[in-house]
Amino acid sequence: MDRVWTIPNALSVARLLGVPVFLWLVLGPKEDGWALALLAFAGISDWLDGKIARALDQTSRLGQVLDPSADRLYTFATLIALVLRDIVPWWVAALLIGRDVLVVLALPVLRMYGYGPLPVNFAGKAATLCLLYAFPLLFLGDHHGIWAQAAYVTGWAFAIWGTGLYWWAGALYAVQARRLIAGARSTPPADDPTRRPSPSTAPERRATAAKDRKGATSQQ
Repeated sequence: MDRVWTIPNALSVARLLGVPVFLWLVLGPKEDGWALALLAFAGISDWLDGKIARALDQTSRLGQVLDPSADRLYTFATLIALVLRDIVPWWVAALLIGRDVLVVLALPVLRMYGYGPLPVNFAGKAATLCLLYAFPLLFLGDHHGIWAQAAYVTGWAFAIWGTGLYWWAGALYAVQARRLIAGARSTPPADDPTRRPSPSTAPERRATAAKDRKGATSQQ
């Protein structure tokens, strides 16, 4: 689990290094074709690194951090580029970034109760997939022609669904975090004298008490 030099990690690092290149392509020379090719590489490598990690048993803690970090950075980079080029309004970016800010603010609270970051749920994966389809289509929709119009409409459909699912995933995280914190608060510490023995240990304690009483009787 603690391996660093693995194929999946190398793919994740390559994706991370591509983020500034992507921003330069779409905001500098506006080479949308090359930028979309880079996004396609990021999407394919994202799919490949998970497959390779499972097939070659190369999962690692570093990979569990790098993979979602690369996804988020590409999402934010693409979103920023779309806003700066006036393709999408700023409030779309505010909705997506605001949800992630709330999730990040919840992490210290979870750590106080001994929990780490919550695993990505199905709604979160579906939201990311919708947004990964939406953003390239919106870039294509910024051009002229019937195909650009179709890409624009389809891109907005994916963007609306992706944003809704993104917040739905955030609501599921909030429910899960609330249950974990409530469970941690209701469980007394191990040295608490008021803590009741669990049902699995109760028979053992009764047997031990019976032996103690028998020994005391024989000594008398």
